[in-house]
Amino acid sequence: MFYWFMKNLIAGPILKTVFRPWVAGLDNIPKTGGVILASNHLSVIDSVILPLVIDRRISFLAKSDYFTGKGFKNWAIKNFLLGTGMLPIDRSGGKASEASLNTGLAVVARGGVLGIYPEGTRSPDGKMYRGRTGVARMILEGRAPVVPVAMVDTEKVMPIGSKLPKVHRIGIVFGEPLDFSRFEGMEGDRFILRSITDEIMYELSRISGQEYVDVYASSVKEKISARGR
Repeated sequence: MFYWFMKNLIAGPILKTVFRPWVAGLDNIPKTGGVILASNHLSVIDSVILPLVIDRRISFLAKSDYFTGKGFKNWAIKNFLLGTGMLPIDRSGGKASEASLNTGLAVVARGGVLGIYPEGTRSPDGKMYRGRTGVARMILEGRAPVVPVAMVDTEKVMPIGSKLPKVHRIGIVFGEPLDFSRFEGMEGDRFILRSITDEIMYELSRISGQEYVDVYASSVKEKISARGR
């Protein structure tokens, strides 16, 4: 109920009026059944804008840090995220990563729409970086179609480090569903997982127009942080 209320009566109309999102390829999203939306990640507002332009409810996997802060501001953020379909996950690795995978699979298994950012973090400079193979495992284990999604110019609205959004028109491109059924039963093969992930990232780079860099965005961020010390 809160999700519908925020999307249709409060946040949705305001954000659509301010940012005037244009959309292409919306018909590529299946009307029913479990599906994974694999998106590039340019800004913190990606997870706010994307749900506004599709009819189905979407659940995102969001790092647990967003849900653990103290004070009124963090309480408000936590409840907004939960109310809009965000699912807290622990990205520390090991059993935590396995639990996160199962959380995503549960969404797909019940016929829901799962949103995931294969890069694992926001791009530090607008380029596209190497994808994490967790998305490939979800695709194979969940036997779900995957639709590539390109967010366009959202980094111009809220660049990394900014506290307030700027007014700028943004876009969302939904690519054609990708079929990886030929790899069914091979989710334990790391070379297959890498191949699937790379194919997704190639398609995201193509429909977004972003330059692709074959390193992890997290590594680039670490180098940037080290230079700033």
